[in-house]
Amino acid sequence: MPGKTALIIGASRGLGLALVKEYLARGWQVTATVRDKSGTALHELAERSSGKLQVERLDTTDTNQLLNLKLRVQHRTFDLLFVNAGVANARHETIAEVSTAEFERLMVTNALAPLRIIENLALHVAADGTIGVMSSGLGSVADNEHGGFEVYRASKAALNTLMRSYAARHAEDQRTLLLIAPGWIRTDMGGPDARYSIEEAMPRVVDTIIAQAGKPGLQYLDQFGKAVRW
Repeated sequence: MPGKTALIIGASRGLGLALVKEYLARGWQVTATVRDKSGTALHELAERSSGKLQVERLDTTDTNQLLNLKLRVQHRTFDLLFVNAGVANARHETIAEVSTAEFERLMVTNALAPLRIIENLALHVAADGTIGVMSSGLGSVADNEHGGFEVYRASKAALNTLMRSYAARHAEDQRTLLLIAPGWIRTDMGGPDARYSIEEAMPRVVDTIIAQAGKPGLQYLDQFGKAVRW
């Protein structure tokens, strides 16, 4: 899709880096963010991209850095804004065991920061563009029948709720809003036993995102484009 532009937040490795690679392969012009000034796989990819990839610095939890990024892109418009950044705690750590600091870290990074980014950068998304966030099937309250991953689940459920509130406040907006549950993928976070490889999952995720273009309102979808229960 030549001429299309994407701003991908959180792309130093894992799913975010894979998203950047997939959009570049499809001919998009991509701007992507990392926390580090240099030396990441994203920087290396930018050097080989023939100018198709621009790297920006952003710690998603740093409001000053976010405002600086907003200034740097103030004259630009993107067809896609996708927020990927997220963290996890120890998978078996329960709410009875987690420290307050660790709980706050997950909630700020996984729920507050993505919506704060959207609130600040949505103005730079085309009127018929797409705003997406990397959620998780673990964020589904309806599907939580076996427990586990308690704190991470809570942070993604909070993300989903905040995104629904954003959609409700912008009900007249014609942009496509997406919460993507990519599935259990073999990354540093997902671990070696996960069901899907990045190479098979990310093209389907991008297919799903692109297929929803031009459809106003919020959807919560898996990598195959199937609706996830709230």
